[in-house]
Amino acid sequence: MLNQLTSADFTPHLNQKFHIYPESSASLEVELIEVKLLGADPPDGETSEQRRHFALIFRAADETYLPQKIYRLENAEMGTLTLFLVPIGPDKQGMRFEAIFT
Repeated sequence: MLNQLTSADFTPHLNQKFHIYPESSASLEVELIEVKLLGADPPDGETSEQRRHFALIFRAADETYLPQKIYRLENAEMGTLTLFLVPIGPDKQGMRFEAIFT
């Protein structure tokens, strides 16, 4: 299923809450703050049959650190997803995590 998801599947869920479920602690609420396309656009007039690479950026409300690994995430509308998340550091509002789809 993950290999069929596109950035368009996540865009309607920007600014929505997701819950990350680490194995050894309570769930961590995060917000999907960015869906960004990666790589170059296809040349003008060409369409690509392949899914465009994209990244999701999530933010926790505090600086809770989780190591990079595969986590179960849940969203009220999308249901349950299993994603490899990488901590990319805090900003002024909390710790950020990234998932890349290639």
